[in-house]
Amino acid sequence: MPREVFNALTATGVRRIKAPGRYADGAGLYLVVSDTGARWWQWRGTVHGRRREIGMGSARLVPLAEAREIAVSWRRIARAGGDPAAERDKGKLGKLTFEAATRQVWAEQIEPHGRSAKHREAWIGSLETFAFGIIGTLPVHAVTQVDILRVLAPIWTEKPETARRVRQRLRTVMNWARVAGHFDGANPVEGVEGGLPKQRDKVQHFTALPYAELPDLVRRMEAVEGMAALALRFIILTAARSGEVRNAVWTEINEETRTWVIPPERIKAAREHRVPLSDAALAVLGSVRGLSPARVFPSNRRASAVSNSAFGKVLKRLDCPVTTHGFRSTFRDWCEEMTSFPHEVKE
Repeated sequence: MPREVFNALTATGVRRIKAPGRYADGAGLYLVVSDTGARWWQWRGTVHGRRREIGMGSARLVPLAEAREIAVSWRRIARAGGDPAAERDKGKLGKLTFEAATRQVWAEQIEPHGRSAKHREAWIGSLETFAFGIIGTLPVHAVTQVDILRVLAPIWTEKPETARRVRQRLRTVMNWARVAGHFDGANPVEGVEGGLPKQRDKVQHFTALPYAELPDLVRRMEAVEGMAALALRFIILTAARSGEVRNAVWTEINEETRTWVIPPERIKAAREHRVPLSDAALAVLGSVRGLSPARVFPSNRRASAVSNSAFGKVLKRLDCPVTTHGFRSTFRDWCEEMTSFPHEVKE
């Protein structure tokens, strides 16, 4: 039977789609692409009088032709009064352990798209250390809130920041397992805080400088010699993160168009970021051009980037009790109080 769907997906198109969203193919079949780049098939339809969204697996593992066959069969099951999820899970439950699910999520979502090698290693390492010994061998469909509490309770107050990160990673794994069709119902990580004691620490916000004091600081910084002071001025002038500036390379800089294009793999949001360069920012670049063929702000060893700790030393020398990251807050405060740009532009 010919498919009567406008803009139906193709096998080649499925591989090429990168932008986050939900892409329809017909018969209730959708390709879902997340902000992290994860891709899975989802069926949407009416089951027992209610709208349902049921995952059928990773788009890397299930080809388009197979996904279409499954979608058609599930629609028939639903129209006959059955539950496609129950049919799907008959031979599935009990096969995928939490550890196996975690390693698949890491391989598909974190390892290829993680912000840095350090972040990727910390992501899987934290679950290896704190979760696998407790729930690693459990089938993901059998993991309950009690099990999640068993993981988090020993570190919730002793290592609060680590515990919050572990909780988020547990949530990511269980969300993936749910949309991939390994269980239905609520994610057991949701609402687990209700069974944990209140954490003593507070989220530490980065100390920021009032924007009215920034011009004087920059003038004083211009008198400080060294690569760290130059890189710090560039951070302030571009409102960039310190890691983005420390690891900047000349191939990202276009002085003719006055832009600095940071590739997705070096951006926290994993999307290309174009930074306009002011006269002052270009002047800083002029001071460092020629010092290294690759890095914009090299250390004394030339082959490596200027160190993050060097920024703190410059600020201490200037008797400025703020953090490097706090300059982004300074810029945001200035945008909020002195401009009328839309919120998304300010962000």
